[in-house]
Amino acid sequence: MNINIERENGKALMKLEGRLDTTTAPELEKAINGEGDELKYLVLDFNGVDYISSAGLRVLLTAQKKMNVQGHMELTDVSEAVMDIFEMTGFADILVIK
Repeated sequence: MNINIERENGKALMKLEGRLDTTTAPELEKAINGEGDELKYLVLDFNGVDYISSAGLRVLLTAQKKMNVQGHMELTDVSEAVMDIFEMTGFADILVIK
């Protein structure tokens, strides 16, 4: 998985490419946690993500809980295949997806 991060004034845009699965989920978790407590707005661009596993879902849930406390998180450009997974698991109701 590739993660490109653009930062500006408490906002981070993370452009993700590849599969978000057991082997790559720790990379995303580390990137999100590395932004620290000053992060107020997190955007995860899923344009390059074609698959997400339960490990990836866990990272997103943890990130959403963190951002509920310190700011806002949203996902953008989610593919139909990944959106189907979000809908089947109920994550479509938990996450802000634009």
